[in-house]
Amino acid sequence: MAHIDYYLGTISPWCYLAGDRLERIAKEHKATVTYKPVDLMQLFPRTGGLKPADRHESRLDYRMQELTRWAAYLKVPFNLRPAHFPVNMAPSSYVVIAAQAAGEGDIGALVRGFLRAVWAENRDVSDDAVIRDVLAANGFDPAIADKGLFVGAEQYGRNLEDAVAAGVFGAPFYVVRETGQKFWGQDRLTFLADHLATA
Repeated sequence: MAHIDYYLGTISPWCYLAGDRLERIAKEHKATVTYKPVDLMQLFPRTGGLKPADRHESRLDYRMQELTRWAAYLKVPFNLRPAHFPVNMAPSSYVVIAAQAAGEGDIGALVRGFLRAVWAENRDVSDDAVIRDVLAANGFDPAIADKGLFVGAEQYGRNLEDAVAAGVFGAPFYVVRETGQKFWGQDRLTFLADHLATA
């Protein structure tokens, strides 16, 4: 059985556009997934990239065009300029990690809930009330926001180190543990599916 490490940012528009395709692919190929939220603003400069705010205007302009195109192609609601972006990813990331460690519930749905809150609902996922609401809306106990956050914070830091060690430099990024094959971007999910079918 294949195992996929999914490196993500809880405010990444590209992770939002990935939707539930990873989960559907994993189910089809009987693969398991570990969700690994990372601090993208630290990951980018550590792996030769730039934070979005530091990128050249031409890159930012193209990014906006691509986001608009992909949202239209995938037929998903998308606010190109959300009211709360960027915000601190740590609180929502801690909650994802704590919920996963608890071993209950649909972590993929929880991740998508945070991403949808940013890119379709104009909500601030660094706000405690929003975090609790997203937990509840996706079948989790809102009290997770109070539990395991020290462990979440520690794992969040480890996820960054794991990402750098694994050759991850953006999000969404998928690494198949058994083969070491890496797939960067929601537009590479078809390649991931093909790899799992033949691995």
